[in-house]
Amino acid sequence: MSRSWERKVRKNMGVVNKQRKKQGNGQIVLNAEKSEKIVGRNFIVPILLILFICLYVVLMQSSTEFQMDTMFWVTIGCYILLAALFYFRRPYITIGKDYVQTRRFTGDKRLPVSAIKGISVQAGYVIIEQHKGGNWVFSKLTNRFPTEIIGEKLKQFAQANGIAFQQK
Repeated sequence: MSRSWERKVRKNMGVVNKQRKKQGNGQIVLNAEKSEKIVGRNFIVPILLILFICLYVVLMQSSTEFQMDTMFWVTIGCYILLAALFYFRRPYITIGKDYVQTRRFTGDKRLPVSAIKGISVQAGYVIIEQHKGGNWVFSKLTNRFPTEIIGEKLKQFAQANGIAFQQK
């Protein structure tokens, strides 16, 4: 099947599923798109935010003219909520039939096969090189990604789509 036909089917399927949802019926899944979602855990940014909060509290208490009023505690509470948001919003990589998707700081980003230059796997790191823009790096150290599993899945993805794959 051509990709344009697949896009038309996917688009029409979305329309039908919206109508079925309004009617209270279940959604139709025809030839469900097979994708693998692999998640990590973000712990560095929450730790840095908690350390920043501690530094803020210590510096504010050492000030002689500072009073711990309501705004001080609201600020600390907001930073704790931000740290919790970063901790519970787990980073992921989804490997589909003809795309790779992940969450960046600006939102979810999808990279089609045509935009991928090559894939490099080394101990603790997986790097997806793009034709335009910066490389996507998935690290075991910073985001606790299971890089061995990601490397195996991306090797199959690269072979299926004719992408250069390099294992170091």
